[in-house]
Amino acid sequence: MNMIVAVDENWAIGKGGEQLIYISADLKRFKALTMGHPLILGRKTLATFPGGKPLKGRRNLILSRNPDFAPEGAEVYRDMESLLADASEDAFVIGGAEVYRELLGRCDTVYVTKLHAAWPADCWFPNLDEDPAWIAEEEGEVLEEQGVEFHYVTYRKA
Repeated sequence: MNMIVAVDENWAIGKGGEQLIYISADLKRFKALTMGHPLILGRKTLATFPGGKPLKGRRNLILSRNPDFAPEGAEVYRDMESLLADASEDAFVIGGAEVYRELLGRCDTVYVTKLHAAWPADCWFPNLDEDPAWIAEEEGEVLEEQGVEFHYVTYRKA
């Protein structure tokens, strides 16, 4: 499986249930990498999508303990085991923090957008640069949008 995430200088990923910043180039990359692949996400991450609706062109596999949660166009799972039984190896884990933590060990590739700035945050992604289980295999050039510099890094399990 794969993961995709945007992190700031402190590996923060969000605050108050929202991403730190939305960068158009990063959203286009996200779409290009994930189109046609299943997405694994939590209920709170779905709520951040436009209209709170599943993303088109991809199976949306959502983890939620809420028995009444049943958004149209998504597949809802009450536990990780049943979700993983239905997920394929080409799936992308897209958040939030709890889902990332639970599934990082099952992934072999993580696509990271590194934002060259820091924001106040209340959730973080594990720092892959400090984890010997991960190797930064590809690093892109520094880009800039909305006054924020960023670059892409692809990590592979060592």
